[in-house]
Amino acid sequence: MSSTLIAVHKACTAQVTLTSPLGPILLARTATGLAGAWFEGQKHHPGPLAAPELPGDPLLASAAEQLRAYFAGESAGFDLPLDLQGTPFQRAVWQALLGIAPGALSSYGAIAAAIGSASAVRAVGGAVGRNPLSVIVPCHRVVGRDGSMTGYAGGVPRKQALLALEEALRSTPAPGRDDACKAVGANAKAGATG
Repeated sequence: MSSTLIAVHKACTAQVTLTSPLGPILLARTATGLAGAWFEGQKHHPGPLAAPELPGDPLLASAAEQLRAYFAGESAGFDLPLDLQGTPFQRAVWQALLGIAPGALSSYGAIAAAIGSASAVRAVGGAVGRNPLSVIVPCHRVVGRDGSMTGYAGGVPRKQALLALEEALRSTPAPGRDDACKAVGANAKAGATG
């Protein structure tokens, strides 16, 4: 287990698992903020946490509601206190990811340049892959330099579904948006489980 996951295990004070169109998501918090949002089966999942299951925890309930609104096509952003557990380099990368607008894309090279480490593209890729807050810290918006679909700790089908959902949010008028988002979620869940 990585030092980052050990830190998450030690710091977590509460957890809850929620159902999403792309599969179960484990949410975990510390005393200061949301520290984790992992899809079941994704790489770098922390495994079972010792923290109690507290679905009524205000921060976890808010995170669950904001994720529900995101998947329903009602909102593309999140307003939550975060407690990013990682190395200083990883936290810098994750902060840079927060600057990628919904529906926009960036590359590993652009993220490396943005944090002042233009030659650290591979290290940026490693940090992006270890992002502990899937969806909320939008690592799914990072693609290859040529625009190619690159890996995603939650699986490429989920990454494709999240990007399609955000495209639907940008391009579908509100009355038809919910149906478009449901279709995207159904297609991604079928691909993510296969």
